[in-house]
Amino acid sequence: MLKPTELPYDVDEWKKLPFSQRAKKVCEAWAIQGFGAPFSVVIFYALKIAFYVWMWFVFCSYSTDLGGSDTLGQWWFKLEALGKALTWTILLEVLGMGGASGPLTGRYVPPFGGITYWLRPGTVKVPTFKMLGDKRNLLDILLYIALLFFLVKACIAPALSPAVVLPILILLPILGLLDRQIYLAARADVYYPSLFVFLFLAEAGGALQIIWFAIWFWAAFSKLTPTFTSVVAVMLCNSPFLNFKWLKKLMFKNYPEDLRLSKTANYIAHFGTVVEFSLPILLMSGTILGWSQEVMFYCLLGMTAFHAFIFFNFPMGVPMEWNVIMVYGGWLLFGFSPELSPLEVSQPLIIGVILITCLILPLVGNFFPKHVSFLLSMRYYAGTWPYSLWLFKGNTKMEKLEPNIKKTSKDLRVQLAMFYDQRTVDSVFSRMIAFRLMHLPGRALHDLIPKAVENIEEYDWWEGETVAGEVIGWNFGDAHLHQERLLASVQKRCHFEPGELRVIMVESPQMHNGRMHWRIHDAKDGLMEEGYSFIKDLKEKMPYPNYDTK
Repeated sequence: MLKPTELPYDVDEWKKLPFSQRAKKVCEAWAIQGFGAPFSVVIFYALKIAFYVWMWFVFCSYSTDLGGSDTLGQWWFKLEALGKALTWTILLEVLGMGGASGPLTGRYVPPFGGITYWLRPGTVKVPTFKMLGDKRNLLDILLYIALLFFLVKACIAPALSPAVVLPILILLPILGLLDRQIYLAARADVYYPSLFVFLFLAEAGGALQIIWFAIWFWAAFSKLTPTFTSVVAVMLCNSPFLNFKWLKKLMFKNYPEDLRLSKTANYIAHFGTVVEFSLPILLMSGTILGWSQEVMFYCLLGMTAFHAFIFFNFPMGVPMEWNVIMVYGGWLLFGFSPELSPLEVSQPLIIGVILITCLILPLVGNFFPKHVSFLLSMRYYAGTWPYSLWLFKGNTKMEKLEPNIKKTSKDLRVQLAMFYDQRTVDSVFSRMIAFRLMHLPGRALHDLIPKAVENIEEYDWWEGETVAGEVIGWNFGDAHLHQERLLASVQKRCHFEPGELRVIMVESPQMHNGRMHWRIHDAKDGLMEEGYSFIKDLKEKMPYPNYDTK
Protein backbone atom coordinates (compact mmCIF):
# COMPACT_ATOMS: atom_id res chain seq x y z
CA MET A 1 0.00 0.00 0.00
CA LEU A 2 2.77 2.46 0.81
CA LYS A 3 5.83 1.34 -1.12
CA PRO A 4 6.31 2.53 -4.72
CA THR A 5 6.68 0.02 -7.54
CA GLU A 6 10.13 -1.52 -7.58
CA LEU A 7 12.25 -0.34 -10.51
CA PRO A 8 13.30 -3.08 -12.96
CA TYR A 9 16.99 -2.51 -12.22
CA ASP A 10 19.31 -2.04 -9.28
CA VAL A 11 19.21 1.62 -8.20
CA ASP A 12 22.68 1.56 -6.66
CA GLU A 13 24.19 0.26 -9.89
CA TRP A 14 22.06 2.71 -11.90
CA LYS A 15 23.57 5.67 -10.01
CA LYS A 16 27.05 4.68 -11.22
CA LEU A 17 26.09 4.87 -14.93
CA PRO A 18 26.69 7.87 -17.21
CA PHE A 19 23.74 10.23 -17.50
CA SER A 20 22.53 9.11 -20.93
CA GLN A 21 22.38 5.49 -19.80
CA ARG A 22 20.58 6.46 -16.60
CA ALA A 23 18.07 8.46 -18.63
CA LYS A 24 17.53 5.48 -20.95
CA LYS A 25 16.77 3.16 -18.05
CA VAL A 26 14.31 5.49 -16.31
CA CYS A 27 12.47 6.14 -19.59
CA GLU A 28 12.19 2.40 -20.22
CA ALA A 29 10.89 1.99 -16.66
CA TRP A 30 8.31 4.76 -17.07
CA ALA A 31 7.03 3.15 -20.27
CA ILE A 32 5.79 0.11 -18.32
CA GLN A 33 5.45 1.49 -14.77
CA GLY A 34 4.68 5.20 -14.99
CA PHE A 35 5.50 7.07 -11.80
CA GLY A 36 5.10 3.83 -9.87
CA ALA A 37 3.12 5.47 -7.08
CA PRO A 38 1.69 3.11 -4.45
CA PHE A 39 -2.05 2.47 -4.41
CA SER A 40 -2.34 4.51 -1.21
CA VAL A 41 -1.89 7.57 -3.46
CA VAL A 42 -5.07 6.64 -5.34
CA ILE A 43 -6.89 6.31 -2.02
CA PHE A 44 -5.57 9.72 -0.92
CA TYR A 45 -7.05 11.47 -3.96
CA ALA A 46 -10.27 9.46 -3.84
CA LEU A 47 -10.83 10.55 -0.24
CA LYS A 48 -10.00 14.13 -1.17
CA ILE A 49 -12.67 14.14 -3.89
CA ALA A 50 -15.18 12.54 -1.52
CA PHE A 51 -14.46 15.34 0.97
CA TYR A 52 -14.81 17.90 -1.84
CA VAL A 53 -18.27 16.63 -2.82
CA TRP A 54 -19.43 16.25 0.79
CA MET A 55 -18.47 19.83 1.65
CA TRP A 56 -20.39 21.00 -1.41
CA PHE A 57 -23.49 19.35 0.08
CA VAL A 58 -22.79 21.12 3.37
CA PHE A 59 -22.42 24.56 1.77
CA CYS A 60 -25.51 24.07 -0.40
CA SER A 61 -27.52 23.31 2.73
CA TYR A 62 -26.91 26.91 3.86
CA SER A 63 -28.73 28.27 0.81
CA THR A 64 -32.37 29.19 1.24
CA ASP A 65 -33.37 27.69 -2.11
CA LEU A 66 -31.32 24.49 -1.80
CA GLY A 67 -31.21 21.52 0.55
CA GLY A 68 -29.11 18.61 1.72
CA SER A 69 -28.14 15.29 0.19
CA ASP A 70 -31.55 13.76 0.98
CA THR A 71 -33.28 16.21 -1.41
CA LEU A 72 -30.54 16.34 -4.03
CA GLY A 73 -32.88 15.57 -6.93
CA GLN A 74 -34.88 18.72 -6.22
CA TRP A 75 -32.05 21.22 -6.30
CA TRP A 76 -28.81 19.97 -7.87
CA PHE A 77 -29.69 21.46 -11.29
CA LYS A 78 -30.24 24.98 -9.94
CA LEU A 79 -27.68 27.69 -10.79
CA GLU A 80 -27.32 28.49 -7.10
CA ALA A 81 -25.89 25.00 -6.55
CA LEU A 82 -23.33 25.50 -9.33
CA GLY A 83 -22.45 28.87 -7.81
CA LYS A 84 -21.77 27.18 -4.46
CA ALA A 85 -19.58 24.64 -6.23
CA LEU A 86 -17.62 27.50 -7.80
CA THR A 87 -17.00 29.40 -4.57
CA TRP A 88 -16.08 26.22 -2.68
CA THR A 89 -13.70 25.13 -5.44
CA ILE A 90 -11.97 28.51 -5.46
CA LEU A 91 -11.64 28.34 -1.68
CA LEU A 92 -10.15 24.84 -1.85
CA GLU A 93 -7.68 25.93 -4.53
CA VAL A 94 -6.49 29.10 -2.79
CA LEU A 95 -5.98 27.11 0.40
CA GLY A 96 -3.56 25.04 -1.69
CA MET A 97 -5.59 21.85 -1.23
CA GLY A 98 -6.91 21.52 -4.78
CA GLY A 99 -5.13 20.31 -7.90
CA ALA A 100 -1.65 21.31 -6.70
CA SER A 101 -1.62 19.09 -3.64
CA GLY A 102 -0.56 15.61 -2.67
CA PRO A 103 2.21 13.22 -3.73
CA LEU A 104 1.55 13.44 -7.48
CA THR A 105 2.56 17.11 -7.28
CA GLY A 106 5.69 16.42 -5.23
CA ARG A 107 4.14 17.18 -1.84
CA TYR A 108 4.35 14.67 0.98
CA VAL A 109 4.91 16.51 4.28
CA PRO A 110 2.91 18.67 4.28
CA PRO A 111 0.73 17.45 1.38
CA PHE A 112 -0.07 21.04 0.38
CA GLY A 113 1.58 24.46 0.32
CA GLY A 114 -0.72 27.40 -0.33
CA ILE A 115 -1.99 28.74 2.98
CA THR A 116 1.10 27.54 4.86
CA TYR A 117 3.13 29.99 2.74
CA TRP A 118 0.63 32.75 2.02
CA LEU A 119 -0.05 33.44 5.70
CA ARG A 120 3.65 33.52 6.51
CA PRO A 121 5.54 36.83 6.35
CA GLY A 122 8.87 36.77 4.56
CA THR A 123 8.10 33.92 2.16
CA VAL A 124 8.94 34.39 -1.51
CA LYS A 125 6.22 35.70 -3.82
CA VAL A 126 6.08 36.23 -7.58
CA PRO A 127 4.48 39.63 -8.29
CA THR A 128 3.22 40.68 -11.71
CA PHE A 129 5.51 43.70 -11.62
CA LYS A 130 9.03 43.50 -10.19
CA MET A 131 8.67 46.85 -8.40
CA LEU A 132 6.13 45.26 -6.03
CA GLY A 133 8.88 43.22 -4.36
CA ASP A 134 9.33 39.49 -3.86
CA LYS A 135 8.99 39.27 -0.07
CA ARG A 136 5.56 38.64 1.46
CA ASN A 137 4.51 41.41 3.81
CA LEU A 138 1.60 42.27 6.09
CA LEU A 139 -0.49 43.76 3.28
CA ASP A 140 -0.18 40.56 1.23
CA ILE A 141 -1.28 38.48 4.19
CA LEU A 142 -4.22 40.72 5.14
CA LEU A 143 -5.54 40.73 1.57
CA TYR A 144 -5.20 36.95 1.41
CA ILE A 145 -7.07 36.60 4.73
CA ALA A 146 -9.77 38.89 3.35
CA LEU A 147 -10.11 36.66 0.28
CA LEU A 148 -10.48 33.57 2.47
CA PHE A 149 -13.06 35.36 4.62
CA PHE A 150 -15.25 36.38 1.69
CA LEU A 151 -14.96 32.95 0.07
CA VAL A 152 -16.12 31.26 3.28
CA LYS A 153 -18.88 33.87 3.57
CA ALA A 154 -20.00 33.07 0.00
CA CYS A 155 -19.96 29.34 0.72
CA ILE A 156 -22.29 29.69 3.71
CA ALA A 157 -24.40 32.56 2.36
CA PRO A 158 -28.19 32.01 2.11
CA ALA A 159 -28.02 33.21 -1.50
CA LEU A 160 -25.20 33.86 -3.95
CA SER A 161 -26.07 37.50 -4.53
CA PRO A 162 -23.95 40.12 -6.33
CA ALA A 163 -23.04 41.64 -2.95
CA VAL A 164 -21.59 38.30 -1.84
CA VAL A 165 -19.65 37.73 -5.05
CA LEU A 166 -18.25 41.23 -5.66
CA PRO A 167 -15.56 41.30 -2.91
CA ILE A 168 -14.05 38.06 -4.25
CA LEU A 169 -13.97 39.47 -7.78
CA ILE A 170 -12.21 42.61 -6.55
CA LEU A 171 -9.67 40.87 -4.33
CA LEU A 172 -8.50 38.21 -6.80
CA PRO A 173 -7.00 40.61 -9.39
CA ILE A 174 -5.39 42.70 -6.63
CA LEU A 175 -3.78 39.62 -5.14
CA GLY A 176 -2.77 38.59 -8.67
CA LEU A 177 -0.81 41.81 -9.04
CA LEU A 178 0.95 41.26 -5.73
CA ASP A 179 1.52 37.53 -6.27
CA ARG A 180 0.62 35.85 -9.55
CA GLN A 181 0.54 32.38 -8.02
CA ILE A 182 -2.54 33.14 -5.87
CA TYR A 183 -4.53 34.29 -8.91
CA LEU A 184 -3.45 31.21 -10.85
CA ALA A 185 -4.03 28.95 -7.84
CA ALA A 186 -7.63 30.16 -7.77
CA ARG A 187 -7.84 28.78 -11.31
CA ALA A 188 -9.07 32.19 -12.36
CA ASP A 189 -8.90 31.09 -16.00
CA VAL A 190 -12.04 29.04 -15.34
CA TYR A 191 -13.60 30.28 -12.13
CA TYR A 192 -13.17 34.06 -12.36
CA PRO A 193 -15.45 34.60 -15.41
CA SER A 194 -17.77 31.87 -14.11
CA LEU A 195 -18.20 33.67 -10.79
CA PHE A 196 -18.34 37.11 -12.44
CA VAL A 197 -21.59 36.32 -14.26
CA PHE A 198 -23.34 35.88 -10.89
CA LEU A 199 -23.29 39.67 -10.65
CA PHE A 200 -26.04 39.54 -13.28
CA LEU A 201 -28.24 36.63 -12.24
CA ALA A 202 -30.76 37.06 -15.06
CA GLU A 203 -28.12 36.25 -17.68
CA ALA A 204 -25.82 34.01 -15.61
CA GLY A 205 -27.05 30.72 -17.07
CA GLY A 206 -26.54 31.61 -20.72
CA ALA A 207 -23.17 33.20 -19.95
CA LEU A 208 -22.02 30.05 -18.14
CA GLN A 209 -22.94 28.01 -21.20
CA ILE A 210 -20.58 30.18 -23.26
CA ILE A 211 -17.81 29.85 -20.67
CA TRP A 212 -18.17 26.07 -20.43
CA PHE A 213 -18.09 25.82 -24.22
CA ALA A 214 -14.97 28.02 -24.39
CA ILE A 215 -13.12 25.92 -21.81
CA TRP A 216 -13.88 22.72 -23.72
CA PHE A 217 -13.13 24.30 -27.10
CA TRP A 218 -9.75 25.78 -26.19
CA ALA A 219 -8.74 22.63 -24.33
CA ALA A 220 -9.37 20.76 -27.60
CA PHE A 221 -7.71 23.45 -29.71
CA SER A 222 -4.52 23.26 -27.66
CA LYS A 223 -4.24 19.58 -28.55
CA LEU A 224 -3.77 20.27 -32.26
CA THR A 225 -0.07 19.66 -31.80
CA PRO A 226 2.28 16.65 -31.94
CA THR A 227 3.07 17.18 -28.25
CA PHE A 228 -0.33 15.82 -27.25
CA THR A 229 0.57 12.32 -28.43
CA SER A 230 3.37 12.16 -25.88
CA VAL A 231 0.96 13.35 -23.17
CA VAL A 232 -1.43 10.49 -23.94
CA ALA A 233 1.41 7.97 -23.89
CA VAL A 234 2.85 9.25 -20.61
CA MET A 235 -0.60 9.37 -18.96
CA LEU A 236 -1.57 5.85 -20.04
CA CYS A 237 1.76 4.49 -18.86
CA ASN A 238 1.05 6.09 -15.48
CA SER A 239 -2.55 4.87 -15.23
CA PRO A 240 -3.29 2.88 -12.05
CA PHE A 241 -6.37 1.26 -13.62
CA LEU A 242 -5.25 0.58 -17.21
CA ASN A 243 -2.22 -1.17 -15.81
CA PHE A 244 -1.57 -3.54 -18.72
CA LYS A 245 1.98 -3.84 -20.02
CA TRP A 246 0.80 -4.84 -23.50
CA LEU A 247 -1.25 -1.62 -23.73
CA LYS A 248 1.61 0.53 -22.49
CA LYS A 249 4.04 -1.01 -24.95
CA LEU A 250 1.64 -0.18 -27.80
CA MET A 251 2.40 3.50 -27.15
CA PHE A 252 5.89 3.07 -28.59
CA LYS A 253 7.29 1.94 -31.90
CA ASN A 254 9.16 -1.03 -30.51
CA TYR A 255 9.55 -1.26 -26.74
CA PRO A 256 12.24 -1.24 -25.35
CA GLU A 257 14.51 -0.71 -28.36
CA ASP A 258 12.58 2.20 -29.82
CA LEU A 259 10.64 4.51 -27.46
CA ARG A 260 9.54 6.93 -30.12
CA LEU A 261 5.77 7.38 -30.22
CA SER A 262 3.80 4.80 -32.18
CA LYS A 263 0.95 5.18 -34.65
CA THR A 264 -1.34 3.70 -32.00
CA ALA A 265 -0.50 6.54 -29.62
CA ASN A 266 -1.16 8.99 -32.45
CA TYR A 267 -4.55 7.44 -33.23
CA ILE A 268 -5.62 7.54 -29.58
CA ALA A 269 -4.53 11.17 -29.27
CA HIS A 270 -6.31 12.19 -32.48
CA PHE A 271 -9.47 10.34 -31.43
CA GLY A 272 -9.46 12.16 -28.10
CA THR A 273 -9.03 15.51 -29.83
CA VAL A 274 -11.94 14.82 -32.20
CA VAL A 275 -14.16 13.85 -29.25
CA GLU A 276 -13.13 16.92 -27.26
CA PHE A 277 -13.84 19.18 -30.22
CA SER A 278 -17.09 17.66 -31.43
CA LEU A 279 -19.02 17.19 -28.18
CA PRO A 280 -19.01 20.84 -27.01
CA ILE A 281 -19.89 21.98 -30.54
CA LEU A 282 -22.80 19.54 -30.57
CA LEU A 283 -23.92 20.65 -27.11
CA MET A 284 -23.84 24.33 -28.00
CA SER A 285 -25.54 23.71 -31.36
CA GLY A 286 -28.22 21.62 -29.67
CA THR A 287 -28.83 24.36 -27.11
CA ILE A 288 -29.22 27.07 -29.75
CA LEU A 289 -31.24 24.95 -32.19
CA GLY A 290 -33.40 23.27 -29.55
CA TRP A 291 -32.43 19.65 -30.13
CA SER A 292 -34.26 16.91 -28.25
CA GLN A 293 -33.25 16.05 -24.70
CA GLU A 294 -32.34 12.54 -25.85
CA VAL A 295 -29.66 13.88 -28.23
CA MET A 296 -28.32 16.19 -25.55
CA PHE A 297 -28.28 13.29 -23.09
CA TYR A 298 -26.01 11.20 -25.29
CA CYS A 299 -23.69 14.16 -25.96
CA LEU A 300 -23.39 14.75 -22.22
CA LEU A 301 -22.82 11.06 -21.64
CA GLY A 302 -19.90 11.22 -24.09
CA MET A 303 -18.45 14.28 -22.36
CA THR A 304 -18.81 12.58 -18.99
CA ALA A 305 -16.93 9.54 -20.30
CA PHE A 306 -14.21 11.81 -21.66
CA HIS A 307 -13.65 13.52 -18.29
CA ALA A 308 -13.91 10.20 -16.47
CA PHE A 309 -11.13 8.81 -18.65
CA ILE A 310 -8.88 11.69 -17.59
CA PHE A 311 -10.00 11.42 -13.96
CA PHE A 312 -9.30 7.70 -13.57
CA ASN A 313 -5.91 7.91 -15.25
CA PHE A 314 -4.69 10.25 -12.48
CA PRO A 315 -2.64 12.65 -14.63
CA MET A 316 0.31 14.32 -12.93
CA GLY A 317 -0.94 17.55 -11.39
CA VAL A 318 -4.21 15.77 -10.57
CA PRO A 319 -6.81 18.36 -11.66
CA MET A 320 -9.55 16.21 -10.12
CA GLU A 321 -11.84 18.96 -8.86
CA TRP A 322 -11.79 20.61 -12.28
CA ASN A 323 -12.97 17.41 -13.96
CA VAL A 324 -15.78 16.99 -11.40
CA ILE A 325 -17.11 20.54 -11.70
CA MET A 326 -16.88 20.53 -15.50
CA VAL A 327 -19.00 17.39 -15.72
CA TYR A 328 -21.49 18.68 -13.15
CA GLY A 329 -21.73 22.08 -14.82
CA GLY A 330 -22.14 20.44 -18.23
CA TRP A 331 -25.15 18.40 -17.12
CA LEU A 332 -26.73 21.34 -15.30
CA LEU A 333 -26.23 23.90 -18.09
CA PHE A 334 -26.88 21.74 -21.16
CA GLY A 335 -28.97 18.87 -19.85
CA PHE A 336 -31.36 20.11 -17.18
CA SER A 337 -31.84 23.77 -18.03
CA PRO A 338 -33.57 23.94 -21.45
CA GLU A 339 -34.74 27.48 -20.66
CA LEU A 340 -31.17 28.80 -20.83
CA SER A 341 -29.72 30.25 -24.02
CA PRO A 342 -26.35 31.87 -24.78
CA LEU A 343 -28.14 34.13 -27.29
CA GLU A 344 -29.87 35.97 -24.43
CA VAL A 345 -26.60 37.33 -23.02
CA SER A 346 -26.58 41.08 -23.65
CA GLN A 347 -24.98 42.64 -20.56
CA PRO A 348 -21.89 44.55 -21.83
CA LEU A 349 -19.78 43.72 -18.76
CA ILE A 350 -20.43 39.99 -19.14
CA ILE A 351 -19.62 40.15 -22.83
CA GLY A 352 -16.42 42.09 -22.11
CA VAL A 353 -15.18 39.67 -19.45
CA ILE A 354 -15.98 36.65 -21.64
CA LEU A 355 -14.21 38.21 -24.64
CA ILE A 356 -11.08 38.85 -22.58
CA THR A 357 -10.91 35.57 -20.65
CA CYS A 358 -12.43 33.18 -23.18
CA LEU A 359 -11.18 34.60 -26.49
CA ILE A 360 -8.37 37.17 -26.33
CA LEU A 361 -6.17 35.55 -23.66
CA PRO A 362 -6.40 32.04 -25.19
CA LEU A 363 -5.66 33.40 -28.66
CA VAL A 364 -2.63 35.38 -27.52
CA GLY A 365 -1.45 32.55 -25.27
CA ASN A 366 -1.59 29.92 -28.01
CA PHE A 367 0.32 31.94 -30.58
CA PHE A 368 2.53 34.08 -28.29
CA PRO A 369 2.83 31.92 -25.15
CA LYS A 370 5.58 33.91 -23.44
CA HIS A 371 3.06 36.66 -22.70
CA VAL A 372 0.28 34.54 -21.10
CA SER A 373 0.22 31.71 -18.57
CA PHE A 374 -0.65 28.39 -20.17
CA LEU A 375 -3.55 28.21 -17.69
CA LEU A 376 -5.02 31.53 -18.82
CA SER A 377 -4.41 30.32 -22.39
CA MET A 378 -6.56 27.27 -21.58
CA ARG A 379 -3.85 24.95 -22.98
CA TYR A 380 -4.81 22.20 -20.58
CA TYR A 381 -2.73 19.02 -20.40
CA ALA A 382 -1.69 19.15 -24.03
CA GLY A 383 2.07 18.95 -23.47
CA THR A 384 2.36 22.61 -24.36
CA TRP A 385 3.26 23.88 -20.91
CA PRO A 386 6.57 25.71 -20.39
CA TYR A 387 9.13 24.11 -18.11
CA SER A 388 12.47 24.72 -16.47
CA LEU A 389 15.31 22.51 -15.28
CA TRP A 390 17.39 23.61 -12.30
CA LEU A 391 20.85 22.05 -12.13
CA PHE A 392 22.54 22.36 -8.72
CA LYS A 393 26.21 21.51 -8.56
CA GLY A 394 27.08 18.90 -5.97
CA ASN A 395 25.28 19.49 -2.68
CA THR A 396 24.80 23.23 -3.13
CA LYS A 397 21.00 23.02 -2.94
CA MET A 398 21.08 21.67 0.59
CA GLU A 399 23.97 23.91 1.59
CA LYS A 400 22.59 27.22 0.27
CA LEU A 401 18.92 27.03 -0.62
CA GLU A 402 17.65 25.16 2.42
CA PRO A 403 18.99 27.50 5.14
CA ASN A 404 18.37 30.77 3.27
CA ILE A 405 14.80 30.46 1.96
CA LYS A 406 11.90 30.88 4.36
CA LYS A 407 9.48 28.07 3.49
CA THR A 408 7.27 25.35 4.91
CA SER A 409 8.22 22.37 2.75
CA LYS A 410 11.59 20.76 3.20
CA ASP A 411 13.77 19.45 0.40
CA LEU A 412 11.78 16.79 -1.49
CA ARG A 413 14.35 14.12 -0.71
CA VAL A 414 14.03 14.97 2.99
CA GLN A 415 10.25 14.62 2.74
CA LEU A 416 10.55 11.24 1.05
CA ALA A 417 13.09 10.08 3.64
CA MET A 418 10.34 10.36 6.28
CA PHE A 419 8.68 7.36 4.61
CA TYR A 420 11.36 5.43 2.73
CA ASP A 421 14.95 4.25 2.84
CA GLN A 422 17.58 6.02 0.73
CA ARG A 423 17.37 3.51 -2.12
CA THR A 424 13.61 4.05 -2.49
CA VAL A 425 14.04 7.83 -2.26
CA ASP A 426 16.55 7.72 -5.11
CA SER A 427 14.23 5.55 -7.22
CA VAL A 428 11.24 7.87 -6.72
CA PHE A 429 13.31 10.94 -7.46
CA SER A 430 14.84 9.42 -10.60
CA ARG A 431 11.43 9.03 -12.24
CA MET A 432 11.16 12.81 -12.54
CA ILE A 433 13.86 12.66 -15.20
CA ALA A 434 11.71 10.23 -17.18
CA PHE A 435 8.56 12.35 -16.81
CA ARG A 436 10.28 15.33 -18.43
CA LEU A 437 12.09 13.44 -21.18
CA MET A 438 9.11 11.28 -22.16
CA HIS A 439 7.18 14.41 -23.13
CA LEU A 440 8.13 15.68 -26.57
CA PRO A 441 9.22 19.23 -25.56
CA GLY A 442 11.53 17.72 -22.93
CA ARG A 443 13.70 16.24 -25.66
CA ALA A 444 15.02 19.71 -26.38
CA LEU A 445 17.15 19.10 -23.28
CA HIS A 446 19.31 16.68 -25.27
CA ASP A 447 20.97 19.69 -26.88
CA LEU A 448 20.50 22.19 -24.05
CA ILE A 449 22.11 20.31 -21.18
CA PRO A 450 25.59 20.28 -22.81
CA LYS A 451 25.20 24.02 -23.44
CA ALA A 452 24.31 24.61 -19.78
CA VAL A 453 26.99 22.53 -18.04
CA GLU A 454 30.29 20.95 -19.03
CA ASN A 455 29.69 17.76 -17.06
CA ILE A 456 26.13 16.80 -16.15
CA GLU A 457 27.48 14.15 -13.75
CA GLU A 458 28.51 16.93 -11.37
CA TYR A 459 24.97 18.33 -11.16
CA ASP A 460 21.76 17.36 -9.42
CA TRP A 461 18.62 17.34 -11.62
CA TRP A 462 15.69 19.33 -10.19
CA GLU A 463 12.48 20.10 -12.01
CA GLY A 464 11.49 23.75 -11.78
CA GLU A 465 8.08 22.50 -10.67
CA THR A 466 9.48 20.93 -7.52
CA VAL A 467 11.69 23.96 -6.84
CA ALA A 468 8.66 26.26 -7.13
CA GLY A 469 6.55 24.02 -4.94
CA GLU A 470 9.24 24.13 -2.28
CA VAL A 471 10.21 27.82 -2.55
CA ILE A 472 6.91 29.61 -3.22
CA GLY A 473 4.39 26.99 -2.09
CA TRP A 474 2.45 26.36 -5.29
CA ASN A 475 3.03 24.91 -8.74
CA PHE A 476 0.73 23.60 -11.44
CA GLY A 477 2.73 23.23 -14.63
CA ASP A 478 3.27 26.94 -15.28
CA ALA A 479 7.01 27.54 -15.56
CA HIS A 480 6.42 31.29 -15.78
CA LEU A 481 6.46 31.01 -11.99
CA HIS A 482 9.93 29.46 -11.90
CA GLN A 483 11.85 31.30 -14.58
CA GLU A 484 13.97 34.49 -14.40
CA ARG A 485 11.96 36.20 -11.66
CA LEU A 486 12.18 33.28 -9.24
CA LEU A 487 15.83 32.64 -10.06
CA ALA A 488 16.62 36.27 -9.16
CA SER A 489 14.74 35.90 -5.87
CA VAL A 490 16.60 32.71 -5.01
CA GLN A 491 19.98 34.18 -5.92
CA LYS A 492 19.32 37.29 -3.84
CA ARG A 493 18.90 35.08 -0.79
CA CYS A 494 21.32 32.22 -1.48
CA HIS A 495 24.28 33.81 -3.31
CA PHE A 496 25.30 30.91 -5.55
CA GLU A 497 28.74 31.21 -7.07
CA PRO A 498 29.29 30.97 -10.85
CA GLY A 499 28.58 27.45 -12.05
CA GLU A 500 26.81 26.31 -8.87
CA LEU A 501 23.30 26.74 -10.25
CA ARG A 502 22.37 26.66 -13.92
CA VAL A 503 18.76 26.91 -15.05
CA ILE A 504 17.41 25.89 -18.45
CA MET A 505 14.10 27.62 -19.23
CA VAL A 506 11.98 26.42 -22.15
CA GLU A 507 8.88 28.28 -23.28
CA SER A 508 5.66 26.72 -24.55
CA PRO A 509 5.70 25.90 -28.27
CA GLN A 510 3.88 28.42 -30.42
CA MET A 511 0.75 26.93 -31.95
CA HIS A 512 1.44 27.96 -35.56
CA ASN A 513 5.09 26.89 -35.89
CA GLY A 514 5.99 24.73 -32.87
CA ARG A 515 8.85 27.06 -31.95
CA MET A 516 10.06 27.04 -28.34
CA HIS A 517 12.17 29.88 -27.01
CA TRP A 518 14.82 28.68 -24.56
CA ARG A 519 17.24 30.47 -22.26
CA ILE A 520 20.13 29.21 -20.14
CA HIS A 521 20.99 31.20 -17.02
CA ASP A 522 23.73 31.01 -14.46
CA ALA A 523 22.38 32.12 -11.07
CA LYS A 524 25.34 34.45 -10.55
CA ASP A 525 26.36 35.52 -14.07
CA GLY A 526 22.92 35.74 -15.68
CA LEU A 527 21.96 34.83 -19.23
CA MET A 528 24.48 32.50 -20.86
CA GLU A 529 22.72 31.65 -24.11
CA GLU A 530 19.28 31.67 -25.72
CA GLY A 531 17.74 30.35 -28.90
CA TYR A 532 14.90 28.30 -30.34
CA SER A 533 13.99 24.65 -30.68
CA PHE A 534 11.24 23.28 -32.90
CA ILE A 535 8.82 20.49 -32.08
CA LYS A 536 9.15 19.08 -35.62
CA ASP A 537 12.87 18.43 -34.97
CA LEU A 538 12.11 16.52 -31.76
CA LYS A 539 9.53 14.07 -33.09
CA GLU A 540 12.11 11.53 -34.25
CA LYS A 541 14.33 11.78 -31.18
CA MET A 542 14.40 9.08 -28.54
CA PRO A 543 13.28 10.33 -25.11
CA TYR A 544 16.79 9.87 -23.76
CA PRO A 545 19.95 11.51 -25.18
CA ASN A 546 22.61 9.45 -26.92
CA TYR A 547 25.67 11.14 -25.44
CA ASP A 548 27.86 10.29 -22.47
CA THR A 549 29.85 12.80 -20.50
CA LYS A 550 33.56 12.97 -21.14
